[in-house]
Amino acid sequence: MTNLGPLNMSLGNLAWLSTAETRSISPENFAGEKGRGGMATEGTGAPDGPARELGQGWKVSPSINIDPFATVTLADIDGPGAIQHIWLTVAPQWWRTLIIRFYWDDEAIPSIEVPLGDFFCNGWGERCNVSSMVVAVNPAGGFNCYWPMPFRHGARITLENLSKDPVMGFYYQFTYTLTEVPVGIGYLHAQWRRSNPLPYKEVHTLLDGVVGHGHYVGTYLAWGVNNNNWWGEGEIKFYLDGDREFPTICGTGTEDYFGGAWNFEHPPGQYGIYSTPFLGLPQVIAPDGLYRSQQRFGMYRWHIMDPIRFQQDLRVTIQALGWRSEGRFMPLQDDIASTAFWYQAEPHAPFPALPDRDAIEVV
Repeated sequence: MTNLGPLNMSLGNLAWLSTAETRSISPENFAGEKGRGGMATEGTGAPDGPARELGQGWKVSPSINIDPFATVTLADIDGPGAIQHIWLTVAPQWWRTLIIRFYWDDEAIPSIEVPLGDFFCNGWGERCNVSSMVVAVNPAGGFNCYWPMPFRHGARITLENLSKDPVMGFYYQFTYTLTEVPVGIGYLHAQWRRSNPLPYKEVHTLLDGVVGHGHYVGTYLAWGVNNNNWWGEGEIKFYLDGDREFPTICGTGTEDYFGGAWNFEHPPGQYGIYSTPFLGLPQVIAPDGLYRSQQRFGMYRWHIMDPIRFQQDLRVTIQALGWRSEGRFMPLQDDIASTAFWYQAEPHAPFPALPDRDAIEVV
């Protein structure tokens, strides 16, 4: 039997020894080579930076700069193996301007294509701490990711700057293991979509056109409300393996899906912010009070203990539903940006084209 320990870390198997090899890529070791970290003699710290008197080995090159409209390769790894931890940080102004992409096994189209902040549950460009099982965001803007990301032949990670301005000071570190990847292990995928505003009486689509065998593992929503009053009566729906008009899985309300209840309201008159291993409402931007227009929310739901399995295809939608007079539901026209996470066997279907910068940015 294959030892999955190097790919399936937990407290229960932490003591198991392995022949897997650990490597790390950062601006101090761009290729992740053994015994070649901290060798830079030029970079942001030299010849006239903080390390100018200390020299090689003293934090000479801890970050990179990214030119306007440029795409840089952050990591290019030969497999088999798995990325196990990502840490990075950059100023909040870049969180919707930088697009991160992951390519598995020399594929031509990415399996992950998401604005940087949304990938780390910070879609609004304002710092928000997150304490979850797979995404942790710590003061002051330290982005951490623990999604297991296995690959068999290679992994390539790129970052695109959509802005006409250069990014000064992008810090990152990718820690990965080189080890066997058994048959049956899927690849992580993540896709970003935005409805701004959502057309009247339409639903926001998180995923459509997913074809293959896999399981859905997570949702992050950056939700901007364009009406007064409570906004979260809508149902999330999962259409599995040939479902057409009606789904196999239908939720009971937006706050219910994210593990809350009764409008997230606690104490009375306030939204109850929370961040737990699998569910959270870690961000509420509410300048005008509890039920006033133009509030913004960040919510996540990780299906780690309850993955949603599909054998052939998957579609995911959510309603935007509030209240009008006389106790009637009102379809809303909100700003909804979603990041959906799932594992599946390759190849995957191409993603819809990412919108341009104007349609991505927060205003």
